[in-house]
Amino acid sequence: MTAKAVCLGELLIDFVPTVTGTGLADAPAFAKAAGGAPGNVAVGLQRLGIETGFIGKLGDDAFGHFLVDTLKADNVDTSGIVLTKEALTGLAFVSLRADGEREFSFYRSPSADMLLSPADLDTEMLTGCELFHYGTLCMIDDDPRSATLRAIEIAREGGAIISCDPNLRLPLWPSEDKAREILRLAISKADIVKISDDEVTFLTGEEDFEVGVKHLWCDHWKLVIVTMGSKGSRFYTTQWNGFAEPFAVTSVDATGAGDGFTAGFLSRLLKNSDLLSSAEQVGAACRFANAVGALTATKRGAINALPTESEVLAFMAAA
Repeated sequence: MTAKAVCLGELLIDFVPTVTGTGLADAPAFAKAAGGAPGNVAVGLQRLGIETGFIGKLGDDAFGHFLVDTLKADNVDTSGIVLTKEALTGLAFVSLRADGEREFSFYRSPSADMLLSPADLDTEMLTGCELFHYGTLCMIDDDPRSATLRAIEIAREGGAIISCDPNLRLPLWPSEDKAREILRLAISKADIVKISDDEVTFLTGEEDFEVGVKHLWCDHWKLVIVTMGSKGSRFYTTQWNGFAEPFAVTSVDATGAGDGFTAGFLSRLLKNSDLLSSAEQVGAACRFANAVGALTATKRGAINALPTESEVLAFMAAA
């Protein structure tokens, strides 16, 4: 299989409470689910009809093999995954509290994904793809940061569109200043940036994220999408900007909803090379992506909650 899209970064185990509306300390039990933002996007793209490959490093352990098998079950190309005995697969405990906020607790000291190096990269997969997507958890430590930056170079040299979702998880960073530095570096390397309103505020100090986007803007960017959770999404280019209406759902677990949005938008882009030429087409793609994110939030876990294209279209038609 030649992957049309390639995602790079962390793939881990999310332990999600069996009941919602509780903090981690009060959860009676947890269910195991495959997660990790780039992995979620990879499966999301595959379910939406895009041949996708994944590059990353996992522990050669039960959880690592479970994650590889999970991606294979959705026909994601896993030939770019390296298994190592040097560290275990990362774990994350994730809960949705009664106030609607998520609580995270990560176990990676280090986890295998933190050991990814430039030598681990599947260069053939990178040179053959049309789109390369990454986050920033793979850029916290020196080796995986070097690997990510090298992967961006290889994919860009091959003519790929470069996509980034910073996906800030502040507890994993040594300091807020370091997080801001690397997040700015990460998004500066992309052509398309999907970022949340909270992340814009974190990076710029601006509560008005339209002003914040202007502060962040890089001359080579083709598009910036700001997601606002249940309030929909906004998009910006140098020529125009717009708003995509949200879909109202009863949220069970928002974990992976933003990754579903990313997969939804990128799938539309890869199916329409002319998409970025008009605000109407970008708006329609963001509306589709809103639907993917909304559907993802109606089930527990991340990867298991990601919908197929037919499910998204049926949901939109009913709405």
